[in-house]
Amino acid sequence: MKLSQLLDIDHILLDMKATEHWPAIVELVDFLGETGDIPKFCRQEILVALEEREAQISTGIGSGVAIPHTFSDKLENVVAVFGRSKAGIDFDALDNAPVHFIVLFIVPRKDYHLHLRTLAAIAKMFTNCEVRRKLAVAECRDDILEILDPKPVQTKAETLKS
Repeated sequence: MKLSQLLDIDHILLDMKATEHWPAIVELVDFLGETGDIPKFCRQEILVALEEREAQISTGIGSGVAIPHTFSDKLENVVAVFGRSKAGIDFDALDNAPVHFIVLFIVPRKDYHLHLRTLAAIAKMFTNCEVRRKLAVAECRDDILEILDPKPVQTKAETLKS
């Protein structure tokens, strides 16, 4: 599953306020609660699951990226949010570098197979240093979406055909 399939303009937080690992995760979960993607009665259960996941090993994968994720029995669809911290957050990342980009996602337990595919797609996208550079300087949520889901460039001949 591609990240662009999970995110829309309402699931992008351009300037996170949190400056620490756990508060950043709480900020993103609360953001999803405000958008109505997480029912209020699920909030605590999701936070506990995320905390348990982070206790195993940090989801800071390096290169300024973290991918906190968990499962829920209460959700019907995958829910995701992208957060950017210009200052950077100490996320106990594998490379000890501050995290500037966080993609938090929650997968319905019934769709367990989506978990690994989604993780792999996100990690692959963020291995590209040009993607990370562009995300760092993007000025609006539309720019972020375009970077995460670039439209193929048409050649002049293709443009004339359309």
